[in-house]
Amino acid sequence: MKIIRTARFMAAWSERLRRKGVTIGFVPTMGALHDGHRSLIRTARLRCDALVVSIFVNPSQFSPTEDLSTYPRPIARDRALCLREGVDVCFEPTAQTMYPQGFQTTVIVPALASRWEGAARPHHFTGVATVVTKLFCLVRPHLALFGQKDYQQATLVRQLVHDLNLGVTIQVCTTVRERDGLAMSSRNIYLSADERRLAPLLSRALQAGRRVIKGGMRDVAAIERIMRQTIKQAPAIHVEYLAVCDQDSLEPLSVVADRTVLLGAVRIGAIRLIDNLLVQIPGKKSRATRRSWDQGA
Repeated sequence: MKIIRTARFMAAWSERLRRKGVTIGFVPTMGALHDGHRSLIRTARLRCDALVVSIFVNPSQFSPTEDLSTYPRPIARDRALCLREGVDVCFEPTAQTMYPQGFQTTVIVPALASRWEGAARPHHFTGVATVVTKLFCLVRPHLALFGQKDYQQATLVRQLVHDLNLGVTIQVCTTVRERDGLAMSSRNIYLSADERRLAPLLSRALQAGRRVIKGGMRDVAAIERIMRQTIKQAPAIHVEYLAVCDQDSLEPLSVVADRTVLLGAVRIGAIRLIDNLLVQIPGKKSRATRRSWDQGA
């Protein structure tokens, strides 16, 4: 496995393989790799000839009050996982490589970046969109894989790839969960034992919403009340949002549609958790779109 740290060497490696007709897969990460990342890597390994995993804790997607300085960086463990999984290149750029002196350009996807996570974390998605665009330009992948856990991020990336004609197929893979339903996340290690016991209530709230939709409920206000009731049993959990939205635009719905996603964000102590569930209405065939999930775009 190669370890590449500079933009020039990363671009040269990709160019050389593309000229040979080699298909390049790419899994962008911020490190602290877990089984969710491992699942993405294994899926990419099956679909592509060569595989790049980037490890870059992107400062531009953190606000001044967030955990940039304490974000976990177990680089030796991350490299070992990549090596075991057959990764060809671990791309580890520095902040100076990605944002050299005089850097001015940003990428903004206004509508998708302004609601839900974007409202809670202003400028977060500008940082995400900018770094993903830069990584795509350097790695030049044919296929890039993202986890469904970060649903809004994956939707935004698909939009920018489409709008900018970047020529990258985006595959979004099903969220990998702990046995109790908690979505795997690098930040879960911050949870205390008591907080960890409460954390699965977010996924249970979303499951409760999906259950009543499958049972025939279509009134969004009623569904959101049911989801909130699931979490009310734990006063230590602060709900930021529990929403019923269109899968593509992420606009809130007043009545459940045939392509619905349930989005949720909560805070337990100092830790913020997000999750989501896709909902397919029984007996309805979801319309095909370029954003079909768990498939290439």
